Amino acid sequence: MLDLKNIPPVVKNLLIINGLFYLATILLEGQGIDLSNYLGLHYWESPGFRPHQLVTYMFMHGGFTHILFNMFAVYMFGKVLEGVWGAKRFLIYYMITGVGAGLIQIIVAYIRIQGMGDAVTPEIMDLVLTKGYEVSFDGGNYRDPFLGTINGLINGVTVGASGAVFGILLAFGMLFPNTELMLLFPPIPIKAKWFVLGYGAIELYSGFANNPNDNVAHFAHLGGMLFGFILIQMWKKDRGNFY
Repeated sequence: MLDLKNIPPVVKNLLIINGLFYLATILLEGQGIDLSNYLGLHYWESPGFRPHQLVTYMFMHGGFTHILFNMFAVYMFGKVLEGVWGAKRFLIYYMITGVGAGLIQIIVAYIRIQGMGDAVTPEIMDLVLTKGYEVSFDGGNYRDPFLGTINGLINGVTVGASGAVFGILLAFGMLFPNTELMLLFPPIPIKAKWFVLGYGAIELYSGFANNPNDNVAHFAHLGGMLFGFILIQMWKKDRGNFY
């Protein structure tokens, strides 16, 4: 059981806020309200897109396992970073990596749509933009694989703190590269730097593999790491406040 008194303030409040959002999602779902659709991140051309979603999507999760693993990582690694950086800098880092991950997710979706070229006709785009949102809102998708892919990119919803979590993992690996972590599967020790590099490589491979059935925003994870890396490089110039 967690001792909230020994958890630094930003990490503690992140755990509480994410927990409250998760409970609200469950309770409102019973009332026929899909909170994830309103607060989860949509593609910028989707009828469901709202600017605030670049922030709110970080506090939404798709299930108990999703929020459990994300919040466990925030607790385990975030409290160390907050102890080193202080509350203000850690919160800035968390929010920037999370928002950055969302931006990368949207940019990658745009690149994929543009890469389909002339196959994405004006008629298809009009259909997806006018009818596809309703199809996705009801939890469905088009049976046609191509149309389903386009609709998923435009009207699919991204939720979760994973982008910020991957930013946290990157920071931990950069600040404490030789700290040994114990993996669960397989149960062997591994240095933080190799864990982060390995995890990043897996996400990069999975992102380009583009399996539509894994339902994981791999490039959002990499986006969190990318923005985290850039931010850390900027902060490193001020050594007195970085460590």
